[in-house]
Amino acid sequence: MTLRPLSPARLARAKCAYTTGHVSFAGFDHLVDDVEPDAGDLVLARVTEIGQHAKIELTDGRRSTLFPGDEVVVCFGARYAPDQFEAVVPDDLGPCQLVAAGGLAARARSRHDKMAEPTTLEVIGLVADAEGHRANLTRWSLEPGPLAATAGDRPPVVAVVGTSMNAGKTTSAAGLVRGLVQSGLRPAAAKVTGTGAGGDIWLLGDAGASPVLDFTAAGLASTYQAGEAEIERVFTTLTSNLLATGADAVVLEVADGLCQAETAALVSSAVFAEAVDTIIFAAGDALGADAGVGWLEHRGLPVVAVSGLLSCSPMASSEAAALTGLPVLDLVALGDGERVRALTARPAARPHLTPVAA
Repeated sequence: MTLRPLSPARLARAKCAYTTGHVSFAGFDHLVDDVEPDAGDLVLARVTEIGQHAKIELTDGRRSTLFPGDEVVVCFGARYAPDQFEAVVPDDLGPCQLVAAGGLAARARSRHDKMAEPTTLEVIGLVADAEGHRANLTRWSLEPGPLAATAGDRPPVVAVVGTSMNAGKTTSAAGLVRGLVQSGLRPAAAKVTGTGAGGDIWLLGDAGASPVLDFTAAGLASTYQAGEAEIERVFTTLTSNLLATGADAVVLEVADGLCQAETAALVSSAVFAEAVDTIIFAAGDALGADAGVGWLEHRGLPVVAVSGLLSCSPMASSEAAALTGLPVLDLVALGDGERVRALTARPAARPHLTPVAA
């Protein structure tokens, strides 16, 4: 391991990505190299060639244009995005790629045909303190609290789950938040899995949720390949912290779809079943909605409505309603405060659920 000084001026000039937003750099004034990186390690890197991501999302949300030679501070992490990249944390500090605009460094395994080659990075070193201890996002994680499960002990918790990436989950979650606000409630919200980026979080906040968190507040830049125990810790940490704010309702978005390993494991877990009172399922077509609702109901989970991209089509909505037997909510329906409040109200009691394995 080689330890080199990192001047405050150099760090201040670097473009610090969204994924580093919870980090305090005080005392982290060195760089480490000749080591194997871990997910969540902060890395100072130099942009060598511009590819798919020509901009980086900064901690304040501004998307800063990248130029060859720019120095950036991003986090190592794996990515699962069928419409973009699959990427993994490398086992060395050789050249890597920027695989998400929110600030994720990795080595790409594959990419969607519509994606250009990823922007390439030259690693300068991992950010560390004078003793060589690395700056890793886990250092700034929130602490988990209790998840009260007894009727009356907490407000309703609603999860938005979907078939896949780009099924309309975030839009549905934001519409749900808006409806809860219109009903006179103060909702809080979180994106509990996914890849670190601010767009979804700010949309939920713009819709009226406060506070809004994501997994970066629980110490992860990405939840792909984090493992079941870690995903459950993140879920518990975010949900318990939102409940502790005194919000009237909590809206949780679970990223990607039920075929994704971490999503399936979380939604099949006992902690999810005990904490979540109702589920809205987002899908792009009626057959996907039917399959997803069946998947959830097979596990005894309380799915109460369908939404997502299919709700833009009256014909697809009619098909989904006929197949699932559930109401299909478009953005107008999600914004109906009285209807949404009744649909998502926490039941007085729910039977104990024994989830079926993913």
